[in-house]
Amino acid sequence: MSIEAPKVHVHMTVSNLEKSRAFYEKFFGTAPVKVKPGYVKFLPPFGPLNLALSEAAPVESRGHVDHMGIQVESAEIVMRELARVKAAGLPVREEMGVNCCHANQDKFWVEDPDGVDWEVYVLNHDLEESTLRATDVTSAPAAKGLAVVQAGGGCCGSSA
Repeated sequence: MSIEAPKVHVHMTVSNLEKSRAFYEKFFGTAPVKVKPGYVKFLPPFGPLNLALSEAAPVESRGHVDHMGIQVESAEIVMRELARVKAAGLPVREEMGVNCCHANQDKFWVEDPDGVDWEVYVLNHDLEESTLRATDVTSAPAAKGLAVVQAGGGCCGSSA
């Protein structure tokens, strides 16, 4: 008997539900499991995600989503999903063997119609602190908790 992994629930407010629905159908390779007026829900087959979208006008005083990610079990899954997403006609940015967030990863990025970046990635291996250099901005924040910011994207962010 296998126990299904829990799904991460993410609820996003979008500016155009139909545009976002079409994007996520291509990105996930599946139709939504629930469609109601002003609401769509997806359960993608390749990741433990429950994504709900609601249509509403953006609210300036609320926070924003920097990026979303789906961690998968293997590089083979990353490559399979990359090929499927490309075939669906979505623009992607590939990053294979990158050092990011104290780990080495293979990943690709897509951007939804509201500018939310999504990464599909596999953790290849963790990086040891002794292997990181303060000048290596793609592999770790600077020492003592200071973040290193790169113009035009970088670690754990996208500029797809």
